[in-house]
Amino acid sequence: MERGVAKVIGGDPKGNNFLYTNGKCVIIRNIENPAIADIYTEHPHQVTVAKYAPSGFYIASGDVSGKIRIWDTTQKEHILKYEYTPISGKVKDIAWTEDSKRMAVVGDGREKFGSVFLWDSGSSVGELSGHSKLINSVDIRQKRPYRLALASDDASASFFEGPPFKFKFTLGDHSQFVNCVRFSPDGSRFVTAGADGQIFVYDGTNGERVGSLGGEKAHKGGIYAVSWSPDSSQLISASGDKTVKLWDVGAGTAVTTFNLGSEVADQQLGCLWQKDHLLSISLSGYINYLDKNNPDRPIRTIKGHTKSIQCVTVHKSEGRSYIYSGSHDGHINILSQHTGENDCFKGKGHSNQVSKMVMDEGGHLVSCSMDDTLRFTDLNKKEYSASDVVKMDFQPKSVSASVGGLSLVVCIGQLVLLREKKKVFTLDNLGYEAEVGVIHPGGTTAAVGGTDGNVHLYSVQGNTLKDDGKTLEAKGPITDMAYSNDGAYLAVIDEKKVATVYSVADGYSMKNDFYGHHAKPVTLAWSPDNEHFATGGMDMMVYVWTLSDPDKRIKLPDAHRLHHVSGLAWLDEHTLVTTSHDASVKQWTVTY
Repeated sequence: MERGVAKVIGGDPKGNNFLYTNGKCVIIRNIENPAIADIYTEHPHQVTVAKYAPSGFYIASGDVSGKIRIWDTTQKEHILKYEYTPISGKVKDIAWTEDSKRMAVVGDGREKFGSVFLWDSGSSVGELSGHSKLINSVDIRQKRPYRLALASDDASASFFEGPPFKFKFTLGDHSQFVNCVRFSPDGSRFVTAGADGQIFVYDGTNGERVGSLGGEKAHKGGIYAVSWSPDSSQLISASGDKTVKLWDVGAGTAVTTFNLGSEVADQQLGCLWQKDHLLSISLSGYINYLDKNNPDRPIRTIKGHTKSIQCVTVHKSEGRSYIYSGSHDGHINILSQHTGENDCFKGKGHSNQVSKMVMDEGGHLVSCSMDDTLRFTDLNKKEYSASDVVKMDFQPKSVSASVGGLSLVVCIGQLVLLREKKKVFTLDNLGYEAEVGVIHPGGTTAAVGGTDGNVHLYSVQGNTLKDDGKTLEAKGPITDMAYSNDGAYLAVIDEKKVATVYSVADGYSMKNDFYGHHAKPVTLAWSPDNEHFATGGMDMMVYVWTLSDPDKRIKLPDAHRLHHVSGLAWLDEHTLVTTSHDASVKQWTVTY
């Protein structure tokens, strides 16, 4: 989500799903139960808009490079049908004709701002001219005779007849950027909405202006999106004034005003009216289901990550599992495995990337972040507390927790030992660059992995760390490591793509090494059965290894297609959770 940039939400013609884009992904969700979701990640660049064909069998999605991919919705593989590059810049909007045979694509470009063509051959069926700046929005009347309308940053809209589509005239009623244009489902009217806070209504056949909504102004702020009701009598509009309004188009008056907050993050950048559901998207990335009977409180709000996820951990409470994931922008999301609902902590949290999170025995989520702090957040209260922040002298990279309220933080050039949320010991001048540190579940030993390819062992004596002078040699610079839950083994992964397991009881003698990754693995997690562990990384693969037999491995290929795997955690012996830079959390069932 970007401030001041409209977000197009698409609806499925059958009324079951809605779709939107995030990063390089297109996300399809069930409108009744948004926990049922599918994700399409085949675009190499950031995707900006996706729309269903009226037939419902295909989706067209466009990205910032001007590329359009048309792909199948009926099969799980989402087979690519056609690919075109109709414009040379960012795609802003897509529209289909009702027979799903022609499509218009608009946005930014060098020689032209839009194109209209046959979906199966790419050959042109008209010319979208008449604008001097990028085109924000396009729509095509869903019945014959076809009409097409455009909305542009040059403060005008335009009207076309076709096919082949030819420019008829300019609509110069707006005084600012025109953000959205939409025909009513019955084709009798179309509306334009702009940054000047106005909505104008036009005749759908001849393009003549028939009125405006809300008298002088429809909204106090710029309007980013409009969506018609299925019966063409009403529409909703989403605005930067943090409201969504429901209009009676015939009377030109607002029936309901939905207030969605007072913060900048509550600006409304997109909306969709599908069957009986009214949806809007806030700048925060939250999707709101609006309630006509209670306009100040949405029926439900779907939360989640809008930026790449960096780490994940799980926690069981009263027999239910919760998945905590931390992202690049400092947001921590709480996913209830039982209901599939997302939530977040109240209050102000981390202001920069969350690098690592663990649970401590006192029921806190311990998180370290690039904002140079460590936070202990009480999971029962579900809110950030200013008193539970520990400021670090250097940027923390990794955190580990153990018995007796102990935590170990690895910062750049420094190790910090904490007890009961207070710093009790720091160790500088390590002589190597520390990457990751873990405390043995018994709280007696700390193992720190460095870029020198060694694991350095320290004994925890009271409130101090004592260097035992013992190092374990890995194959290369260490990226992550973990003790098994029973403390019997230490598993280490390194940049040379090898996982090595050491047996703690035998004086950390090497038990086995495991080969399989073909790019750097970055994350590792032990299964609760202490017999299996999972590794994932930059090759987008996740492997589940069996301790006693390095050749027995389970491979989850393309776990997150075209995106690195950034975090792993086990809910139980057969359920693995993976997170990735594609901002999604996936759950896998593993059978041995």
